[in-house]
Amino acid sequence: MDNPLKVIGTSSSTCGSCNSAGCGTCGPSPHASKAPVAFNRREFGYTVLAVSASALLTGCSQQKSVEQAAQPAPAAPALSPELAVVQTSKGPIMTTLEEFYKMGPGPSSSHTMGPMRITYDFFQRVSKLPEDQLQRATSLKVHLFGSLSATGKGHGTDRASLAGLLGKAPATCPPQFLDGLAANPDQAYKVTLGPKTLDLTLKDIIFDATKGEFHHPNTMTAKLLAGDQTIYELEYYSVGGGFIEWKGYKPPDKGQPKYPFDHARDLKKYLIDDKIPLPQLLLQNEMAISGRSEKEIWEFLDQVAEVMVRGVDTGLTVESVLPGPIKLHSKAAAMQRNLKTTAKGEAGRAVTRVASYGFAMGEENARGHIIVTAPTAGSAGIIPAVVKSLRDLNTPTQKIRDGFLAAAAIGYLCKHNATLSGAEGGCQAEVGVGSSMGAAMIAQALSANPKVVSNAAESALESHLGMTCDPVAGYVQVPCIERCAYGAVKAWTAYSIASEEIPEQRRVDLDTTIDAMALTAKEMNSKYKETSEGGLAVSVVLC
Repeated sequence: MDNPLKVIGTSSSTCGSCNSAGCGTCGPSPHASKAPVAFNRREFGYTVLAVSASALLTGCSQQKSVEQAAQPAPAAPALSPELAVVQTSKGPIMTTLEEFYKMGPGPSSSHTMGPMRITYDFFQRVSKLPEDQLQRATSLKVHLFGSLSATGKGHGTDRASLAGLLGKAPATCPPQFLDGLAANPDQAYKVTLGPKTLDLTLKDIIFDATKGEFHHPNTMTAKLLAGDQTIYELEYYSVGGGFIEWKGYKPPDKGQPKYPFDHARDLKKYLIDDKIPLPQLLLQNEMAISGRSEKEIWEFLDQVAEVMVRGVDTGLTVESVLPGPIKLHSKAAAMQRNLKTTAKGEAGRAVTRVASYGFAMGEENARGHIIVTAPTAGSAGIIPAVVKSLRDLNTPTQKIRDGFLAAAAIGYLCKHNATLSGAEGGCQAEVGVGSSMGAAMIAQALSANPKVVSNAAESALESHLGMTCDPVAGYVQVPCIERCAYGAVKAWTAYSIASEEIPEQRRVDLDTTIDAMALTAKEMNSKYKETSEGGLAVSVVLC
């Protein structure tokens, strides 16, 4: 992955100080009364560098004992009803492809991409403050709360947050720059805000309270200070999948969908009664909501597919110890190489091949390389493995595009009616949804009827209900990488089952299973939600 790879964007104007045309990450004046036009949830990046990166963080993790972890922890508080992600769960789905399939460095969409987008937005805001205020500035500080504080070290949240304050956008920041921040933790970096130049270090990113009454489990505040006095401050939320909000956030204006829906059952009239093909329905909605042409949409999806497959291909050739205290050896390359001499038979070879693709992209994510959220970075190995395996079957490009649309529809439904955030819903919301998306993608790409597409998605999601998020040492490695491989294999399994059964005889529908995931997320103990306070995170003792 040495060649730069441009991502198709919608804007052609130059914004902010990044000098990237339409980078989509600039915020408005801090005095503006409405949400930013350029920096919003449907604009993530114009340019992405598909480049390699070296190690992330290194060191050794101090693990809590199993006895300590056994102490009961309260359930996570409900999300604030003020959050747009909660408010927009009512009414038709308005999410677009560019919002959903976001490109940038791993290892976490909510803990790396989201915080980096947040601090870059804050950088843009304070850059527009009056000169007399900026002249008084002495420092920039970021406070991480909740899950961001609990597992931020392993996700590189501090590096990503500092990079954003330094004016680096996720889509244009080479992962090597982030690695340089980690390798030199005491180094000071200069950032210029109008007439004032400040020195920033990783110490300006503060790991604050892990427990409290937060609007969202991934809460952070950014401050511009004059000594102990606050010049400007804003509270932000990384709400999952790279999506971000802030206090007072209002969603950007969009067009209205041609075929509005907010549940899978709403699609029945269009798909079954009106006999509108699912890809056509989703394409028409995408054009109506985003204002993009059909050609632009296909070009964007082709770009997403290319980034995914290049990531898998790279991961299949690299053998290394992954960064961090776990000292985990990569497996993808060996799995792929051993296929040539395996005695596992046809079934064993097929499973191993798909699993190796999931490992390859999961390991690339752990290395901090370029990934695509599908729906998150933690589950970023699943859809690439599906795309790669569909290409193995010589599936036509248009069929794969249609598959991407079907996968997005499942992700939209889960985001709208449940969650995509591991900090909110556990790993069922990441790998579970990713596997469900993968099953729908396979079914659609292989020309299954709408009922089979829905049943395949339901089957895969059902098989992940209750899965906790328990990253060892807070790193997106154990069990995350292996779960991506399982998610890809389960996607194929779900499709295989759904395509062989009588579709009308399936007793559980997709809406019911999404509701079950939402309820499970609500009732799940908080220590199993990306806090590294339960499960494998405390059972595996390092050093």
